[in-house]
Amino acid sequence: MLLKSSLLAAAVQMAAAQELMRFGCSQLTIDRIDPLVEPGNMPSAHMHQIIGGNSLNASMHPDDHDPPTVSTCTSCTYSEDFSNYWTANLYFRARNGTYKRVPQFANLGLGVEAGMTVYYIRGYQPSAKVTAFPPGFRMLVGDPTNRQASTMQKGLCYRCEANMQQNPFGGAPCTGQDTQAFPKQACGGGWRVTVHFPTCWDGKNLDSPDHKSHVAYPASGTFETGGACPSTHPVKVPQIMYEIMFDTRAFNNKAEWPEDGSQPFVWSMNDTTGYGLHGDYLFGWKGDALQRAMDGKCSGDRCAPLQRQTDQAAIDCIKSQSVKEDIGDDWLPTLPGW
Repeated sequence: MLLKSSLLAAAVQMAAAQELMRFGCSQLTIDRIDPLVEPGNMPSAHMHQIIGGNSLNASMHPDDHDPPTVSTCTSCTYSEDFSNYWTANLYFRARNGTYKRVPQFANLGLGVEAGMTVYYIRGYQPSAKVTAFPPGFRMLVGDPTNRQASTMQKGLCYRCEANMQQNPFGGAPCTGQDTQAFPKQACGGGWRVTVHFPTCWDGKNLDSPDHKSHVAYPASGTFETGGACPSTHPVKVPQIMYEIMFDTRAFNNKAEWPEDGSQPFVWSMNDTTGYGLHGDYLFGWKGDALQRAMDGKCSGDRCAPLQRQTDQAAIDCIKSQSVKEDIGDDWLPTLPGW
């Protein structure tokens, strides 16, 4: 218990020292919709786990859908954040060919249920400044059809945790022993999956046909080193990062893994490599709240410029499925949609 408390304190101190606005969002829903890539389709191609504002639906066109106006609650602890954030679901494929959803759990120091940890990062230099996203903004990072390490976008990775205390600490995300592919070994503390988004915007388009071209990475250096944005995308925006904690411990019995010993996990888009890791973001902060947070150098999940609700209020914000189907909490013969 003492070790766990020490690790939690260290995590909080590190976030404060680096001004990492890090907060939890409980699970809003698990559903086969995708308002960014497949607006209006019910069902979409694969299952997603989704957090944020409860105005989520299959369409959400930026011209007529303003999440802070039409949402009545958010599953995020910052109560002015009605954005939606989502990724694919992770499944375990047993030796007999059946599938079961891998549950999520709250990250260290956060009191939410399942869902994700969300970061908004102003920068790592005292003078760093960023411009908050405008209403209607959305973007995608990663590619659900990708199956090669060489074509993955930056900042997408997996960490096999040795224990639930995440001890020893493995360093910054996507460094050290982190991998682009699914971990190949049994992990005593589950997986931490990290998704970083680009940090430069063209300053004009809220979206683009591929949901990527309106954003870019620094022209030189990195966001972490304060690298300048390219002239085509001159506006530096906050770095958004997701951390999703998957509790793989129930599936560590290798007698249930494939007979050849290969790893048994699969994303909901039927990716057995891990290279299809991707994340979707649809901005929905109320008014100028995000800009106030960045200018106020917010860190952690409590910050004077922002309103915060209780963890329980965030947990209580849920939304029923739009596409009614089994999500895989019991064994399934096939992946949803496959």
